[in-house]
Amino acid sequence: MSFRAALTQTLNAFGAMPGSVAELGALAGRLDELREANLHHQVELIEAAARQGARLVGLGELCTGPYFALGREPLWRGLAEPAADGPTTSTLRAVARRLGVVLVVPLYEAAPEGRFNTAVVIDADGELRGGYRKVHVPVGSNEAGAFDEAFYYQPSNGAPIPGLPPPEGNPYFPTFSTAVGRIGVAICYDRHFEGVMSALARGGAQLVLSPAVTFGAQSRRMWELEFAVDAARHRLFIGGSNRKGREAPWNQEFFGQSHFVGPEGRLPDLSTDPRLVIAEIELERLAEPSASGWDLARDRREGIYERPRPE
Repeated sequence: MSFRAALTQTLNAFGAMPGSVAELGALAGRLDELREANLHHQVELIEAAARQGARLVGLGELCTGPYFALGREPLWRGLAEPAADGPTTSTLRAVARRLGVVLVVPLYEAAPEGRFNTAVVIDADGELRGGYRKVHVPVGSNEAGAFDEAFYYQPSNGAPIPGLPPPEGNPYFPTFSTAVGRIGVAICYDRHFEGVMSALARGGAQLVLSPAVTFGAQSRRMWELEFAVDAARHRLFIGGSNRKGREAPWNQEFFGQSHFVGPEGRLPDLSTDPRLVIAEIELERLAEPSASGWDLARDRREGIYERPRPE
């Protein structure tokens, strides 16, 4: 099966952001308005991707607002919403049904047990296929800036997400059967951990989407390396989506460079819109023998990789 898949590469679309971090309090009471502006923007991008033939669209990490984890501001916790029936999922289910596209929707989830960085998978008929919560939550800094995501949400607890179908297989790294094939999701920081793509591949994923908000020299270098290595090692297609540009009032530079890669390398970008990256995904290629002659799934020796060294 072959189909076109799209990734967004965009920024916060709310035009009334304050001019400085000290003025963020002015947004109190306006978060629904901010979410609505970003949701309208995402719908426009989905429609633009569908016009170019995309049958799957992966939106960016925390797509309903700016990347707020550059500081600690409690007001942003008010942007969280239920994953299954909040305003974002409810709106985009109708969009998926109208356009006949599969959507991967990363949003800020409010649940009874806490807040999470979550991706909801909506099939082309508008039905919910499930969701995944970011497993590893970073706190740190680099030469370009600092980030504290743990102030806003917690790591996945592996529990079912209220209102969504229960996960198939690994509860931390589920995969989803959709109209275009079996897909997985690895949000941003999760992509760095060596067992993540392996878990998704073992769960049957043919395409993994990695929505991210990332910056800094090391992240930029690894952005080109990790996806290519994992796609070849696990015989997957992987799509990495990053923001591009600066968002007020923090003005942190996000380097963009969103792209798709397959087992044989990077895929051409077919998009005519700079806010989108679109590629032809040829799933039938995954069943072909690797040109390298490798068969890593066959030749893997189970149980030896973490065994202690003999004394």
